[in-house]
Amino acid sequence: MEYVKEYTVKPEHIDVQNIMDGLYYPFYMEYCRHDFIKDVLGFSLEEEAQKGINMVLSQYTIQFVRSLKRDDKFTVTCQLMADGSGKPQIHFEQKIMLNNKVVTKAVFTGTCVPATGGRPFLPEAIKEKLKDAPVLNA
Repeated sequence: MEYVKEYTVKPEHIDVQNIMDGLYYPFYMEYCRHDFIKDVLGFSLEEEAQKGINMVLSQYTIQFVRSLKRDDKFTVTCQLMADGSGKPQIHFEQKIMLNNKVVTKAVFTGTCVPATGGRPFLPEAIKEKLKDAPVLNA
């Protein structure tokens, strides 16, 4: 299932070259990913943190294809991907799209850890969602 949110480039995100600064692309992906985690996975980052469970990123890769400009209206997608190695991690395949063209694509990898320290794990509810998810091609 691909989750999609729409955004507009904020004027304060434009750099001296009159394009969106590369720093902000991952932020828009984060906004979408956090909504996906709550809406689709049913995992509230805030509520779980209060219970002592933190969902954290362990890595990400990003590829810039095109640049966004001031006032561009664009979409950000998010799709859950399972891990083929058996590690307790989840992957989020994401794209920023403008006029049906890829602007940026990325894979964010995350896991859960106890706030008090300890080994990474995935809650049972997330493991259940991963059963139907495609496996990330490494």
